[in-house]
Amino acid sequence: MEWIADPSIWAGLITLIVIELVLGIDNLVFIAILAEKLPPKQRDRARVTGLLLAMLMRLLLLASISWLVTLTQPLFSFRSFTFSARDLIMLFGGFFLLFKATMELNERLEGKDSNNPTQRKGAKFWGVVTQIVVLDAIFSLDSVITAVGMVDHLLVMMAAVVIAISLMLMASKPLTQFVNSHPTIVILCLSFLLMIGFSLVAEGFGFVIPKGYLYAAIGFSVMIEALNQLAIFNRRRFLSANQTLRQRTTEAVMRLLSGQKEDAELDAETASMLVDHGNQQIFNPQERRMIERVLNLNQRTVSSIMTSRHDIEHIDLNAPEDEIRQLLERNQHTRLVVTDGDDAEDLLGVVHVIDLLQQSLRGEPLNLRVLIRQPLVFPETLPLLPALEQFRNARTHFAFVVDEFGSVEGIVTLSDVTETIAGNLPNEVEEIDARHDIQKNADGSWTANGHMPLEDL
Repeated sequence: MEWIADPSIWAGLITLIVIELVLGIDNLVFIAILAEKLPPKQRDRARVTGLLLAMLMRLLLLASISWLVTLTQPLFSFRSFTFSARDLIMLFGGFFLLFKATMELNERLEGKDSNNPTQRKGAKFWGVVTQIVVLDAIFSLDSVITAVGMVDHLLVMMAAVVIAISLMLMASKPLTQFVNSHPTIVILCLSFLLMIGFSLVAEGFGFVIPKGYLYAAIGFSVMIEALNQLAIFNRRRFLSANQTLRQRTTEAVMRLLSGQKEDAELDAETASMLVDHGNQQIFNPQERRMIERVLNLNQRTVSSIMTSRHDIEHIDLNAPEDEIRQLLERNQHTRLVVTDGDDAEDLLGVVHVIDLLQQSLRGEPLNLRVLIRQPLVFPETLPLLPALEQFRNARTHFAFVVDEFGSVEGIVTLSDVTETIAGNLPNEVEEIDARHDIQKNADGSWTANGHMPLEDL
């Protein structure tokens, strides 16, 4: 065991681990691409199974070094070519890798989606694992032959294989997620596999392509793709610094609805679906306006749509019955706001007109005090989406809007929120809200009411 204290042994171990990692990257990439064809729940299992089988296969090959030596002995000759068992294995693996990489490239260039159940061809777990095992055998043979040529101690070679595979297992999941989440990187990796497959075929025929050429081409491609990913990252960071994700998403959807595909920041899949439509608008103007209002619903607060307390038609809690009846005759609303005296700032609650009608039909004197109800209370900064949810949960359509001091600033109804989406909806006895008045002048300019909300303008 004196070799354990030999620094050259440790240097050889570290070097061999690095080489095993480099030689195993292509194997890991192929496993990542194959595992993507499986359902999401089986992908991690296939990835781990593939790497463990690769480690087991390499350990078995290392344990049979004497048999490996016979693989390099010539078996037969054909014209000027002499083939050994290793050459035949390289030929088979190279052609298999060329075939699989070509098929995977074809699927992606044809636009097939492995995550779409209507397009997935029912990839079986053990079918994918079998393909992984076949490639493991090829990559393991190359890796083991490299290890045998560098180190003399079997335990050192086995330790290097175990450590390298363990590191690959730890890095495999994030690497797999990164590769599969970037379509351009998947295409690049498949191109690498084509190059590796071609080099294996050439090596099987006795034409040795220097590894430096292969890695130089791969390294240059990786550098170009890294610059591409950096440009994409910088663009996203620039956009996120100026606008929130919600704002960017809303604007992209609205550009898409308007037919402006080139400015909509679409992904490749969405953009490809719209190519055949040309400049044809997919949605009509009414649909676009309504969708835009829905998307912006949470950006508006109740204070932007409320009716100010100064514009509220109210009635004194202690008003005589004749005054109440006169108000009912000219009233156009289903609810009346009740105040304490004539002060419009002291709002007590609301009374439903139908309750007053039933009280009158029963021959009872009109009594606001027994009919008064407490509405919801919204802070003026409450967005419309949570306000809509509170209306739904409370089963009421009326709310007071208060400021930070608790003073009532106005009222808001469910109808106000609905009109934010669908536009102004006056009934047959209700006048159109003057705040939404906008008229075109003779010179082509427009005149809008100063109370008109900016979002409606």
